[in-house]
Parts: sequence; structure tokens; C-alpha cells
Amino acid sequence: MKKTVLAFSRISPAMVERLEAHFDVIVPNPKAGDIAAQFNEALPKAHGLIGAGRPLGRKQLADAALLEVVSSVSVGYDNYDVGYFNERGIMLTNTPDVLTQSTADLAFALIMSSARRVAELDAWTKAGNWKASVGADLFGTDVYGKTLGIVGLGNIGAAVARRGHLGFDMPILYSGNSRKPDLERELNAQFRSLEQLLAEADFVCLVVPLSDKTRHMIGAAELAQMKKSAILVNISRGPVVDEAALVQALRDGTLRGAGLDVYEKEPLAESPLFELGNVVTLPHIGSATAQTRDAMAYRAIDNLTAALLGKRPQDLVNPQTFKG
Repeated sequence: MKKTVLAFSRISPAMVERLEAHFDVIVPNPKAGDIAAQFNEALPKAHGLIGAGRPLGRKQLADAALLEVVSSVSVGYDNYDVGYFNERGIMLTNTPDVLTQSTADLAFALIMSSARRVAELDAWTKAGNWKASVGADLFGTDVYGKTLGIVGLGNIGAAVARRGHLGFDMPILYSGNSRKPDLERELNAQFRSLEQLLAEADFVCLVVPLSDKTRHMIGAAELAQMKKSAILVNISRGPVVDEAALVQALRDGTLRGAGLDVYEKEPLAESPLFELGNVVTLPHIGSATAQTRDAMAYRAIDNLTAALLGKRPQDLVNPQTFKG
């Protein structure tokens, strides 16, 4: 008898067909009523879950007696209670690497648009305000040759650094848990403590996973250490930044600007950030290209399939749960 896979976010018909080669597949349908109710009804039958964006832990999975694996279509896994998964022996997989370049592209889009005030001046132009050449009050700031500080020089951080170093001749500073000698040689990157990096960088790009250690790692004190001319870019997780402190810094001129793809609360329907002209706000789209999202989904399918067929998944977050 086939095992059952339950999707907890939408997957394409082609992906369903690929899964159906091995499993019975349940995909909640918005046209059939409440998605959460459909998910909860199907959960006791599920041997595997696949999707993204739904918090899963002790409370949500209490009825999932057959569950063997959760295959997340994401790199980050802060939505999942890994300790509970380990307690239950539930495998957790993610999709690293495949979104590296797309997310690095977006980081640089935020750097460029924040520096040159793209969103702000687009709205200004469309409002009919362009009557003459712009004055100094609407000037942006250069990117080329400015110092780029990256907090978290993993795969995505390194991809951002390469764009800055090779494309814009930017000196690269980085901070993190460990030194990266190969990247130091390749990019002439220089290691700094977080405090030193904040004080020296013209652009600070956050590329760290969310953990107890990184939650609110950038607060009022850290923002005050940055140059008043600096721009903060966050493509990691919203709670890495104390959002209230950031709003205040942007309002009072402690910080020149910010480019954000992530927030403490998502989706974000209203926020003081929306009232500020010196911040670019995007709806968590770091990996949101058709090609990358497909690659992530198929990687997640491969991980799920391996786990349910008794093989070790390629991207196993908690290897102690694999019983093969």
C-alpha cells in the first residue's frame, strides 16, 4: 500500500503527478472550503508533509501519528520545532543552495534601490512632481566603491559579496561565527566583529538564520553604531532586526535608509515602515522567481521521496532521526 503525502502549501499539478508515482497525494483545495480544516482532517493519514510557510510543532502535529518526514520548500526552518521533531523521530529536510543566486540578486536589488531611492522617486515621478531637474533633496548615494558589510558569510552572503566585489569594486567586510579563509583570499574580504562592521560599512546586509542568538541582534544600540549615511538590508528573517528600533532610526535620521524583504510579522498588511520614504519594502520574495521556486519544490520532492522510500535525504536537517 502506498504511503500518503499531504501538501501544506500549493504545489503544481506536475509536482503532484511526480509524487503520485510513489505515493497517494492530498492537496487541500481552496475551492473545497477552509484549507486549515482540510489539512487537519488529512493529517492523521499523512506519512509525509511537503510545503512552506506553516508553523509545525507539538500542537500542530499532535494527530500526525504516522508522520515520518516534513519536507520544507525553504532554506530556513525556524517555522519548525526541531526539538519536537527529534523527540518524535520525524525527519526534517530543507532546500539549500538552489535559491542562493536569486536571493543574492534580490539583496543587490535592495542595495541599489535603497541607495538610489528607486521606489521613492518612481512614486514621486508618477505623482506628477517632475517639473524640473531634481535638487539635492532627492539625490541618492553611490554604490560603486562603497564598503559592503555582510553579517553571515554563508553561501548567500558570499554570492552577495561577489556581486559587490567583482561588479562594484566594493571592499568587503564580514562578521560571523567563523573565519572564511578561502573567501578572504578570493574577495579580499576582511573579518570584523559585528560592532566593527557596523561602524565601518556603508551598506550592512543581514544574511543569518533566525535563532535565539540572532533574534533582535540588530536593535537600537546596534543601529546607533552604524554611520548615519549607511543603509541596512535584511534578506534573512524579520526578527533578526528590532523593527520598532529600526522605524525610529529611520525616522530620526540615525540611519539613511533600509531595504527589507522580511519582517517580524508576515504577511505585513500595515506598518509604520510604509509611511517612510527612506525604506524599500518587499513581500518576502528572495526566492520568488519561477525557475527558483520550481527548483526548490523539486528538491523538496526528491528529499521527501528518499525519506519515505527508506533512503537518506540529501538535505536532512536532523540526521539523528534517520533510521536507515
